[in-house]
Amino acid sequence: MVMGDVTTGTDVLVIGGGPGGYVAAIRAAQRDLDVTLVEKDAYGGTCLNHGCIPSKALINAADVAHEAAHAEGMGIHADPAVDAAALTDWKDDVVDQLTGGVEKLCKANGVTLIEGTAAFSGEHTARIAHGGDGQGMESVEFEHAIVATGSRPIEVPNFPFAEDAVWSSRDALGTETVPDRLVVVGAGYIGMELSTTFAKLGADVTVVEMLDDVLPIYDDDVTRVVRSRANELGIDFSFGEGARDLRETDDGDGDGDGDGIEIVTETEDGEESVYGADRVLVAVGREPVTDTLELDAAGLEPDENGFLKTDAQGQTDLDHVFAVGDVAGDPMLAHAASHEGIVAAETIAGEPAALDAQAIPSAVFTDPEIGTVGLTEAEADAEGFDPVVGEMPLRASGRALTMDETDGFVRIVADEPSGYVLGGQVVAPEASELIAEIGLAIEMGATLEDVATTVHTHPTLSEAVMEAAENAMGQAIHTLNR
Repeated sequence: MVMGDVTTGTDVLVIGGGPGGYVAAIRAAQRDLDVTLVEKDAYGGTCLNHGCIPSKALINAADVAHEAAHAEGMGIHADPAVDAAALTDWKDDVVDQLTGGVEKLCKANGVTLIEGTAAFSGEHTARIAHGGDGQGMESVEFEHAIVATGSRPIEVPNFPFAEDAVWSSRDALGTETVPDRLVVVGAGYIGMELSTTFAKLGADVTVVEMLDDVLPIYDDDVTRVVRSRANELGIDFSFGEGARDLRETDDGDGDGDGDGIEIVTETEDGEESVYGADRVLVAVGREPVTDTLELDAAGLEPDENGFLKTDAQGQTDLDHVFAVGDVAGDPMLAHAASHEGIVAAETIAGEPAALDAQAIPSAVFTDPEIGTVGLTEAEADAEGFDPVVGEMPLRASGRALTMDETDGFVRIVADEPSGYVLGGQVVAPEASELIAEIGLAIEMGATLEDVATTVHTHPTLSEAVMEAAENAMGQAIHTLNR
């Protein structure tokens, strides 16, 4: 039976149930607005289902296996065996708990949930195609709309994700086997996180990158530690090369079934290289999902890259239509999407709200982790500040020594005349956690003295934040002052 085309109304229509969309929906509902959330795939979006959460689960598992196998220096000897299928089941259980929780939270807050694909049919209307055969269409009239449709992996020519041998990040996180040989195209944060993970799980990993270094948005002293650790794990890097072609090869077992593949790369000068592999992971970035929305029907036009331009409240060129998360451009981070969703919802509810982009941290879950927030020294200088920098090397941290993790540092950047904290860079275990303190300092307008005189638990990694602040003030105790 085909359902009839019905029309419903709502105060706020949220399109997309990822970390931007579901958070916006819940906050809008908490502000006594009638909210309808449309999700075509799975609640929690890419982050919970195919990105942040499953990747961190696999990263943690790989760390456990690697640490157990390399703890001879502590007098611990082990030879762990990785059951990739069981590992995948555990990872999926983690994901299921979180996605189920999102749906329950939305319902508990009074959000109306609709499964389907939404597209605009006018400035204040959208059409929703329900999933499944014979489920029909539905129209929704709205006062305000929040677009939160996220992003998808970018394909490169001759490497279609439809091929079994070609992985997107989603494919890599869903595999139940670890390939013997893995070629990773792209040395950005996704490429580096998954390269490290699969190397620790036993794969021979080669990373091909068009640029001349890993993680190109970070300074060399930040990436140097990560690159060095990756080399220790056996990861090979080929810089200045772009992936050009893919071809099947005999896998060497004599049966001619073409199980192996070769990746052909090319430099700017036309020099070719060939790499054998069992799988290739293409991780060259992500693009916004706006092409399915029929934006022109609402009077909206994305930029040349498909992003929707927004202001500090998340408003697009139409005052009643907002965009949050990856569709609104950088920073393409789940936690930024959630904050943008809150700002958009509160703005719609008539409350004063704005996004403070200066205090949004970013993290890369490599080995060791990278955490950054605010300004670097060079950026602070360019913006007219008189920056002072303090640093605490992990080799001087008692807690880092007890963890056998002494590669890295904590750095804090401040304005010297006022002492206000402007930014920080952390390369360390749990950098994603440590960076929160510096982010809070920026958000609240704290000074170096505020951070330095806050008593930190001993022995902890967080003491390094305090020591870095003291170092910037020229009064560090446990490291030499600059």
